[in-house]
Amino acid sequence: MPIDESLPFIPVNIAVLTVSDTRDLASDRSGQTLQERIEGAGHRCAAREIVRDEADAIESVLRRWIDDPSIDCGITTGGTGITGRDVTPEAFKRVLEKEIEGFGELFRMLSYRKIGTSTMQSRAIGGVANGTYLFALPGSTGACKDAWDDILLFQLDARHRPCNLVELMPRLNEHMRAA
Repeated sequence: MPIDESLPFIPVNIAVLTVSDTRDLASDRSGQTLQERIEGAGHRCAAREIVRDEADAIESVLRRWIDDPSIDCGITTGGTGITGRDVTPEAFKRVLEKEIEGFGELFRMLSYRKIGTSTMQSRAIGGVANGTYLFALPGSTGACKDAWDDILLFQLDARHRPCNLVELMPRLNEHMRAA
């Protein structure tokens, strides 16, 4: 995955949401891991929040981020499993304009190499709404590391070749301008 060093790095404003009934900022290792990786890559952690595993609460935060022009991307951790309280993908589907199917597929492919068939329990999802990228990751710190280190680090770097998500940002709302 080549980085073209002749191109400028463009920092992305990324918000982090932990979905959990039991975590707070002090015990939120996955959210902390994402924030450290985001900032370590040169991006800005624009917000960091925690909400309970409730679809309405998750949707509310996502809609706030989508409406905030200073947030380019939102990443959630937690609530992507298959138990009754896991409702993050349902909240995402309420707000996404376009799903990025390849994100979930790629995440599960990479995860399979590490945890085998257990990866089928992940409903990781990605998409875009109102020009804001949104990605839902599992709640484990390992899954957050894998998603960031192996996918998002590269796709949120404007220098990544042959293509990346950052270079598409100016065109994400073309349909709005045409209307």
